Amino acid sequence: MLTVGRVAKQAGMSPKAVRLYEANGLIDPPERTAAGYRTYSGQVVPNLRFIRQAQALGLSLKQIKAILDLQRQGQQPCTLVTGLLDEHLAEIDQRIADLMALRTTLKAARDRADQAAGRGEPGVICHIIEDTPTPSGSRTA
Repeated sequence: MLTVGRVAKQAGMSPKAVRLYEANGLIDPPERTAAGYRTYSGQVVPNLRFIRQAQALGLSLKQIKAILDLQRQGQQPCTLVTGLLDEHLAEIDQRIADLMALRTTLKAARDRADQAAGRGEPGVICHIIEDTPTPSGSRTA
C-alpha cells in the first residue's frame, strides 16, 4: 500500500492532484489507515498517468471521467475519445482562424497608424484604436 505522496510521485503529479481526482470520482476512494491516511494500491498509478496524459491532450476532467466511467462499465471508450478529440480539434481550428483574423486586423491597424503618423493626423484618444474595425465574429465587452 502506498501513501498519497508516493502514488503522486510515481504518477508524476502532486498529492493535491491525486486528491482532486479522487474528489471528482476519477479514481476510486483509497483505503484509510486508523489514523485517516490515504493508502493506495500500485494499481492506481496507471490510471493517474492516463488522467495526466488525457489532460495533456486538452481533455477536461469531466470528459476524462466519462471515458473512465465507460471503461469501468466494461465498455471500450475509444469511440468517445475519438469524438472528444474531433471536438477539440475543431475548437483549436476555430481559435486559429480567430487568431489569424485578429492578426490581419492588428497588422492593418499598425499599417494605418504608420500612414496616419506620416500625415500628422491626431486622434481623439488614439487613432490606431479609433480607426480600427472590429474583426468579424469578435466579442466586445
